Amino acid sequence: MAKSILHTIESGMSGFSKGQKRIAGYILENYDKAAFMTASKLGKLVGVSESTVVRFASELGYDGYPSMQRALQEMIRSRLTSTQRIQAAGELFDRQDVLSAVVQSDMDKLRMMMAEADRNVFGDVVDRIMSAHHIYILGARSSSFVAGYLNFYLHLLFENVTLVQSTAAGEIFEQLFHIGPGDVLIAITFPRYSKVTMSTVKFAQDRGATIIGITDNEISPLYQMSDAALLAPCEMISFVDSMVAPLSLINALLIAIGARMGTDMSTTFGELEDIWNTYGVFGRMDDE
Repeated sequence: MAKSILHTIESGMSGFSKGQKRIAGYILENYDKAAFMTASKLGKLVGVSESTVVRFASELGYDGYPSMQRALQEMIRSRLTSTQRIQAAGELFDRQDVLSAVVQSDMDKLRMMMAEADRNVFGDVVDRIMSAHHIYILGARSSSFVAGYLNFYLHLLFENVTLVQSTAAGEIFEQLFHIGPGDVLIAITFPRYSKVTMSTVKFAQDRGATIIGITDNEISPLYQMSDAALLAPCEMISFVDSMVAPLSLINALLIAIGARMGTDMSTTFGELEDIWNTYGVFGRMDDE
């Protein structure tokens, strides 16, 4: 439904009430802005009540306004330029408490991820990572920091982990030169999806590696190419990509892997604590 929402609105125009036609007209003309508006804000702009906006979403076949809003967001999220994102954020946060609005948005995404996550796929991803001959991790642009976070902790658990540095396409392929069957590439990408990431995934796929995707939804090109994929909404707020839900997902993944390792993980961190204490890696409160 996400791809055809504008067509659905256009084809149903003749059957809408007068108020619904005003909502429809605004969305058709300003869908990039409407996608980030509350039902109340949209209603005020077109001169109808909030309940009329909610009923309009139901008329289109959605189970509520948030579902219709997500459909609009999914349709446009890979197309928005940074300037359009800033403009959309201006509509969303106009005269609001920005701190509360952003935190609330992040909390909504966490609830959405928890409700929609496929636990069987999550368990399958844990199995594939633990049985991999070698684990490669890739994330470009803002996703590179998420990849680095995952790499930091996986490196403490496994010896066979490589963070693929995405500084140049040629260097990426050199780092992945030995990838093959039995290996796993964990690729991370969110809108706007990185072409470097997708070409790298294709290379690893051609070499016989297993692809684990961490992305935002099922229409993501990475999802389509993955052997198993974990989904976490990555809301675009102004010029910032919110990585709260993806990072929470990765935390859960790391904890699940650690739980599977059991005593092996306890032994590893026991040895690390001895090294940290011996070489004074961390300061102590009484070291003054």
